[in-house]
Amino acid sequence: MRIWVNGELGDELATVPALDHGLTTGDGVFETIKIVDGQPFAVRRHLERLVRSATGLGLPAPDVARVESGIAEVLATDPGIAFGRLRITFTGGVSPLSSDRGTTGPTIVIASQAIEPPAPTSAIVTVPWTRNERSAVAGLKTTSYAENVRALAYAKERGGSEAIFANTIGALCEGTGSNIFCVYGNELVTPTLESGALAGVTRALVVEWFGASERDVPLAQLFEADEIFLTSTTRDVQAIHRVDDRELPAPGSITAQAAKVFAERSLDDTNP
Repeated sequence: MRIWVNGELGDELATVPALDHGLTTGDGVFETIKIVDGQPFAVRRHLERLVRSATGLGLPAPDVARVESGIAEVLATDPGIAFGRLRITFTGGVSPLSSDRGTTGPTIVIASQAIEPPAPTSAIVTVPWTRNERSAVAGLKTTSYAENVRALAYAKERGGSEAIFANTIGALCEGTGSNIFCVYGNELVTPTLESGALAGVTRALVVEWFGASERDVPLAQLFEADEIFLTSTTRDVQAIHRVDDRELPAPGSITAQAAKVFAERSLDDTNP
């Protein structure tokens, strides 16, 4: 693993200060970019969202050119990654031991890691906690991930690879690191961003390239879906064969079509 911290390239022993606000309060944002055969996918969209998340959190806008330079340096050190992730973390930097931010400027960390490709199908588990669609950080990809860590552990204890949240009004929202799509008859549906779901890069590409209705779905209707799939940076389009105790055909015909279109378009344009 190669790690770039504020312009300095190191290895897994690279460090950030103990008083970094990202560590002490979770004051930061991040992006995860897919690597295929040493090449990053959809960098432009991920960096645009990094800027939106940072400014939405009240942090300064990241220097995109500097981040792009860091990405290039990290990838150049290990060009042989067949499938992996590249993570960009942008925090409030060294700050007091409080919620106040310091004045030293942000910390930027960029790291790459080879990972196993996802399974073609998976299981999901609904969790007893909710997303707050009215939260100050709703729709921002922040580093405050304790809620997601707890929910994902709950799902894995029950045989799932992802946890699914409803929001505070009982509408289907998202996973811990994924967006969700449901098929009802011939209609493909995904929750609106107003539900509190993150504006996923893969979600947006599926909507643009394949088409889907964006509307609020009561959580109970998740169990009436003919097909379900998740989208995320490393899952792409992943069919779901079980939701809680309910088995589903996977992949269903619409899921298979969406996955095919996504794979073909991704090959044609690695930075859509």
